[in-house]
Amino acid sequence: MIVADKKPLAEVLASIGKAGRVLVIGCDTCVAECAAGGRKEVALTASALRIALEKEGRRVEVREACLDRQCVNEFLPEAAEDMAWAERIVSLGCGAGVQALARFYPESDVVPGLNTQFIGTTVQPGVWVEECSGCGDCKLAFFGAVCPVTRCSKRLLNGPCGGSKGGKCEVSPEVDCAWQLIYDRLAALGLLARLREFVPPADWSASHSGRPRTIIREDRRI
Repeated sequence: MIVADKKPLAEVLASIGKAGRVLVIGCDTCVAECAAGGRKEVALTASALRIALEKEGRRVEVREACLDRQCVNEFLPEAAEDMAWAERIVSLGCGAGVQALARFYPESDVVPGLNTQFIGTTVQPGVWVEECSGCGDCKLAFFGAVCPVTRCSKRLLNGPCGGSKGGKCEVSPEVDCAWQLIYDRLAALGLLARLREFVPPADWSASHSGRPRTIIREDRRI
């Protein structure tokens, strides 16, 4: 899932500017799971804005709304009435959600209320870990489903650096060595022979270093 966290309240207040009608709109999917942009977070953010604006002596009406997914067009019409009412929209969605909302409502001024961080997993309540860089050239089959591109500090594809100690990374000692994880998992599966295979260099033209990426599934097009 996409993991994000809240922007500082002062930054959100500054982005509101002189607007007198503000809509705080959340996304009830990824950012709800990471406790940054779901219905509860919308209510908390709207309340914090009301209190802060009142302290500044400003009369600003703040509304709340939430969509199932801000990044999927079919859900966006549900917010039409609130979007038309607002002078400024604070989106508690990921960066893709902010842009989708702004594109669908071109006359609305949409600003982000979150900082989008990474693609990750929930390892325990309140803890999310980055595990995928969205590189566009996935090679997890070689590595027992442990990604060295993301989880190795040096992004090594063909074996460890030899600098880890006690299973921890020498660059970031609080982080498990990705290659130790890879070895342990393949050993447990009886698949250590995979480590003898040469892994070709990643195709970085398919990653963020190229142009914005598009995926087209002809079987899903209308």
